[in-house]
Amino acid sequence: MTTVLSKKGQIVLPSSVREQMHLEPGQDFEVLIDDEDTIILRRISHPPNRGLVDHLLACPFPFEVPPRAKDFSPPVEL
Repeated sequence: MTTVLSKKGQIVLPSSVREQMHLEPGQDFEVLIDDEDTIILRRISHPPNRGLVDHLLACPFPFEVPPRAKDFSPPVEL
């Protein structure tokens, strides 16, 4: 399987590769140079809530987070 480098420096991943690896637009990748002829493209996995705190802190309106009971299991009586 081959692909071509565009004038803008872009490389298109064939649809079969995108489907097999379940790739979606907007996913992040790391590019590494292994040796003179080898480039490694590695998908970067982020937790699903990445950036959530920054997003909440950027809220233009004041808000409060209601208190909640700690998650625990009540003791079991025998």
